[in-house]
Amino acid sequence: MAHSVPDLAYAFDALEPHIDARTMEIHHDKHHAAYVTNLNTALEGTAWAEQSLETVLTSLDSLPDDKRMAVRNNGGGHANHTLFWEIMGPNGGGDPSGALADAIADAFGDVGDLKAAVNDAGVKRFGSGWTWLVWDGTGLAVKSTPNQDTPVMDGEAPLLGIDVWEHAYYLNYQNRRPDYLAAWWNVVDWDAVAAKFDAARSG
Repeated sequence: MAHSVPDLAYAFDALEPHIDARTMEIHHDKHHAAYVTNLNTALEGTAWAEQSLETVLTSLDSLPDDKRMAVRNNGGGHANHTLFWEIMGPNGGGDPSGALADAIADAFGDVGDLKAAVNDAGVKRFGSGWTWLVWDGTGLAVKSTPNQDTPVMDGEAPLLGIDVWEHAYYLNYQNRRPDYLAAWWNVVDWDAVAAKFDAARSG
């Protein structure tokens, strides 16, 4: 199956002032699109071309040597960005509720502690990468990954991920990654994160 860039569920300017329209347009239409194009090119003509993205990303060691790095980078980029668009929204922010809020309290203390842990992992990620809230099979955990690696590659379910590549924030924040991370929580869609949490727990 050929992979494709999902449409945004909101306008490019819907996340302003926290994420500006120009950044969203370039990020979605150029960066994400390039990952998808390169992924499809790498998989073309292989037995993996018809597999789901999750299957491909959890089977990287089985891919031909000359395809593996391209699929890792571009398949990871496609998966990561798809989730990124889904967990943001124009009516975001606030605090989670229900089972997700309870799980966050159990694992971290409160949502403020979770945000601090996610932000810290993002600030400390050297170079480009992502900071995550994941379901690791038994509970919630915070981690960061380099480049376009995704927790899916480690058998974990990403629930929330923040892109800390400079292309995600440079027009507004320049080198101020901590400011970007702090502002990002104003656009998080906790309902979308909770839905991913429920799906991960149910297997």
